[in-house]
Formats: sequence, structure tokens, C-alpha cells
Amino acid sequence: MKLVALTLALAYLAAGPQAAAQDLARATPESVGLSSAGLTAATAALQDHVDAGDVAGVVAAVARHGKLVYLEALGQRDLAAGDVMPEDAIFRLYSMTRPITSTAVMILWEEGKFQLDDPVSRYIPEFEDQRVFLDASDPDLSQTRARDGDITVRHLLTHSSGIGSRSSTIYRAEGVRLRSIPLTQMVANAARVPLFEDPGTRFRYGISTTMLGRLVEIWSGQPFEEFLQERVLAPLGMTDTVFWADGKRADRLTSVYRPDRETGALRPHAIEEVPFTQRPTLIEGGVGLLSSVMDFVRFSQMFLNAGELGGTRVLRADTVALMTRNHLPDTVLPIGGGYMAGSGWGLGFNVVLDASAYSFPVGQGEYWWDGSSGTRFSIDPEHGIVAVIMAAVSPSRGGGFREEFKELVYGAIVD
Repeated sequence: MKLVALTLALAYLAAGPQAAAQDLARATPESVGLSSAGLTAATAALQDHVDAGDVAGVVAAVARHGKLVYLEALGQRDLAAGDVMPEDAIFRLYSMTRPITSTAVMILWEEGKFQLDDPVSRYIPEFEDQRVFLDASDPDLSQTRARDGDITVRHLLTHSSGIGSRSSTIYRAEGVRLRSIPLTQMVANAARVPLFEDPGTRFRYGISTTMLGRLVEIWSGQPFEEFLQERVLAPLGMTDTVFWADGKRADRLTSVYRPDRETGALRPHAIEEVPFTQRPTLIEGGVGLLSSVMDFVRFSQMFLNAGELGGTRVLRADTVALMTRNHLPDTVLPIGGGYMAGSGWGLGFNVVLDASAYSFPVGQGEYWWDGSSGTRFSIDPEHGIVAVIMAAVSPSRGGGFREEFKELVYGAIVD
């Protein structure tokens, strides 16, 4: 089986970045109940954001009822080079890495390698005696208490483990997360620093998913990136979803920009010390992947198809249903302000619980997420729509280009 999967992976790689387009057939917007004029308005709005300097460039796609009806690339991949944005541009996913890692986890769950409520310490003993900060708002390594309860796999999947964010002051001071250290070291670092609260008591978005990458290695007996390639990426034809871009992929990697504080003009911005054009020591399941819009359309369509794409089944339908419902208890909700007040969390996804909390349109049962340098995807079973949009800007707001795009795409629905 491993040889077959590896052969398949090599076949996709040999076919090149366009091996694909992808079993999603192209169709006219009208054939799936969308207005061409409405989608043209969405393109015009994105162009306005490019012209205004909110983003250097953007790629966006929409599929409905399994048909690709919209794919546009606007602006520039790199302002200094002056090259146009290609449809197959490669972007830093950051947090959109998490649902891909969660998919790998649930493949192993289907195989009976673990149970969702297993304590993590059963597989990673460093978490056995982890303590909790007395004051999460002012964490002090000398001010801790015993932990109440164990971190479970479900807690990691739902960001309710008590583990913090990679950008937290204490994690930075303790060097918990660095792209220059191996995964085993990062996991040990996360276990060494106390939790911010007891497991299962609060939603705290953070590095929990990177711990899951290590668990994938333990359960599968393979390096995380190999398992991901063999069981998720290659079967879905995600040929541009990688942990670093080399060769011709590097020529399609987008440059990240940040608005100048005084002028607002976009300036190159290096988020990471180890660039995404070289192999990092840390293979990170939380924020480590690069991808293209069409790769993520394929991933999203697989979920909308209840775990299958183009005759290839990645997950069982009941597993998809399990992953895409809220798993946070009422005692933990709400998990934030704005749209987060209307959100729950599944096993790898933000799950819409109350559409009225959103300032942009969402469907009943929609699940989605985004990335910190301007990416976003949404999977809407009610309307049969997959939407993926990617730019390269940090902070990721970009003048609200993602929200306006969603508004106009949903305004294009005619039936």
C-alpha cells in the first residue's frame, strides 16, 4: 500500500503543477444558478482593491455543485519584479494548514489508531505532568498550579487544550516555536511551558495543531510530511501544497506585503526568519504549508462531497459530518467577538452556528477558515458553494477584500 501511494505521489509530481485542473469540470455560472454579471462585479471589486493598494494581487475561485465557474488572477505576484499574478500562484497558508493536518489525523482515527478522548500524554509523555499558569493574562513560570484534567486529542483539534498562540509573549520568550527547530523539540517546548488554563475550559487559538502533526508521526510510523503527501495531497492531486517552494514553484511563490504605517503603501514584509523557499527544520502542521487556490478548491470540494473527489475517497462521509459540526461545549461558547460570537469549532474548522453574527453572507452549516497573510476558504453545504481567495498581505484584512468578495459572490446567486 505504501509503495502504491508513493508511486501515485510521484506521478502527480511528474505531471507538473497543472496536472489537474482538476477533476472539477468547468461550467458557466448560469448553469449552476449564478449570475455572470454578478461574478463580473466581484472581479471588478477585487481589481479596485488591487488598484487601491490594499493587496498587490489576488487569486480567487468559486465552484458550485462540483463545477468550477470562476477563476480569476489579478494584480502582481511580486511588485519589484513586476510580473503578473498567475492563476497557479503559490501562497503561504498559515492557519489554513490546520484543516489539512486535521484531515490526516482523522484518517488515522478511522483506522482505529486512537480515540478522540484519549489523553495526549498516552502518546507524548512530556505532557503528563504539565502545570497551569495561575494568571493566564500575566503568565509567570514561577506562578503555576497543578492541572485539572488531561489534554485530549479532541482538545487539540478544537483549540481547547490550554496551549497558547505562537505569538504569545511567554512562548516567544521561551523560544517555543521556531522554524529552525525540529518538530519533536517544539512539542517538548510546548509541554515544558505551563498551560494557560485547564483543558476543555476555554477556546484559545494556538499551536495545538502542530502537536497533532507529531501525533500523526507516532500513530502512523511515518514522518508527518510523508504521511500527508501519501494520504491527503497526492490522492487529491494537490501538487502545489508543500512545506517549502523550490525549483519552478519558487518562481510562483507570492511576495508578502505590509502597508507602511505612515503612507499606507505596500512594503515587502518577512514574517518568518526561515524563508519559505528553503526547507525548514520545523515541519509544522499548524501554519507551515504553502498552496494554490485550485489545490485548496480540490481539498474543499472533497469535503463538500462528503469525503470523496473524482472517485478517490479520502474520508468516510460520517467522518466528514463529525469533523464539520461544533465540538465545543456551551460552557466554552461564545469563543470571541464579531463573527466568532456566532461560531463554534469542529475538528479542524470554524463552524457557523449563528449566521446573524456575521457581517458577510454564510450558509446554514457552513464551515471555513482563513490565514494570517490574506487567504480564506469556505465550504457551504446549503448553497453547494466552495469559495477560495488568496492574497499575500499582513495584516490580512487588505481593505476587506475577502468579505466584499463573499458578499458579491452570494449576491450572484439566482437560484
